[in-house]
Amino acid sequence: MREENMSDLTVNTLMKQAQKSGLTYNQAKEFIAKTTGGHGTHIYSNTDVEEVKIKNQKSMDNKST
Repeated sequence: MREENMSDLTVNTLMKQAQKSGLTYNQAKEFIAKTTGGHGTHIYSNTDVEEVKIKNQKSMDNKST
């Protein structure tokens, strides 16, 4: 978009364009968190933390025997 056209855009025009453009910021953030993991993404996780702790402990126990 050329700079001189920016003044012609209204908030409604921008909102309509954003709705057509795909994912919202939060939707994109959730998708990335669910598909790639990363720092601070635990709120999107469906991992059973207690189950992972048990598996990790069993793994550590097996290493020491």
